[in-house]
Amino acid sequence: MAHKDLAETQGIRTTFGSRLFADNIPKHNALIVQRMLNAGAVTLGKTNTPEFGAGSQTFNEVFGTTLNPYDLTKTPGGSSGGAAAALAARLVALADGSDMGGSLRNPASFCNVVGFRPSPGRVPTYPSDMAWFNVPVVGPMARTVEDCALFMAAIAGPDSRVPIALNAPGTDFLEPLKRDFTGARIGFSPDFAGQIPIAREVSEVINNSAGVFESLGCRLDETCPDFADADNIFKTLRAWSMAAAHGPRLKQHRDLYKASLIWNIEQGLALTGANIATAEQMRTRLFQRVSTLMHEVEFLVLPVCQVTPFSAAVEYPTDIEGVPMETYIDWMKSCYYLSSIGLPCISVPCGFTPQGLPVGVQIVGRPHADFSVLQLAYAYQQATLHWQALPKLA
Repeated sequence: MAHKDLAETQGIRTTFGSRLFADNIPKHNALIVQRMLNAGAVTLGKTNTPEFGAGSQTFNEVFGTTLNPYDLTKTPGGSSGGAAAALAARLVALADGSDMGGSLRNPASFCNVVGFRPSPGRVPTYPSDMAWFNVPVVGPMARTVEDCALFMAAIAGPDSRVPIALNAPGTDFLEPLKRDFTGARIGFSPDFAGQIPIAREVSEVINNSAGVFESLGCRLDETCPDFADADNIFKTLRAWSMAAAHGPRLKQHRDLYKASLIWNIEQGLALTGANIATAEQMRTRLFQRVSTLMHEVEFLVLPVCQVTPFSAAVEYPTDIEGVPMETYIDWMKSCYYLSSIGLPCISVPCGFTPQGLPVGVQIVGRPHADFSVLQLAYAYQQATLHWQALPKLA
């Protein structure tokens, strides 16, 4: 197995994709790495990530740019882009990742593999300087849903050093994934009900999945949560965490940070207590709106990404269907709208565009219903087998 270069590995260089840590060799393993090793993992090395995991295009000035095995001119996404590319190319069977704004789901969608964002605390993060902060999570990436479930059995479970850790044991994920979905209600929206721009080719692939879910017995309701204020919530909390992690270091090493990350850190340094308080209040209202809807539907089915894999030569898309993207994360709203409210989400291969580029479908579950999300993802996967479409050898 290979570990994301944001996860500390004892005796193995861990750079975080930054020149500041180009020669950093940790003395301890991150908890997720140690649990993998305890379960018998054999470490092959590290997988590439953008600088400090910032952005969903995997490039940095330590190891360069990672390419998409399905099209070597395109990005594999990020920030777990190296992990997704390694899985797609069949270099590894499993790879750990992390997800704040979509970093498990986005690259999975771009590379025709599976990326699971578990509930916060399901896979405890240690060490961490912000142990109470529940927007970023760590989790599994794999070629199939059943491999993700097996992976979860090894890395999930409580840890007394992590205050938000959930008590349920990882062995819960060894239960059978097969389930009868007759009558299960799904909120289905290939375009987020028009709340954010989605590339036409993405919506078309997602829309084609409707018949598959219906064939499984699901009842589809064309509905989508009201994500009002979700953008403000996420960008405020992300900037706040960036300032906490990098503010002091930026003053001394500004020349070693990429421009988009400098912008994000300075956004955080400019926040007031009132800004953060308002974001948390809006976050509570958003969770309550979504929770109310999910009393009526058990799952949401949405696009993972707003675009298909784009050129590896650019940092981020500058427009979607004619709508300008103002920042390096604006094109990731379809992922980060869900991040702030802590619902378990998974990206599962959904099909391909006419150009042969992968598209993932995002399945979202109720609070802490991680296993149910894996069950529906497994049923969809078995009905489609999109994951078996391998990249063509160059």
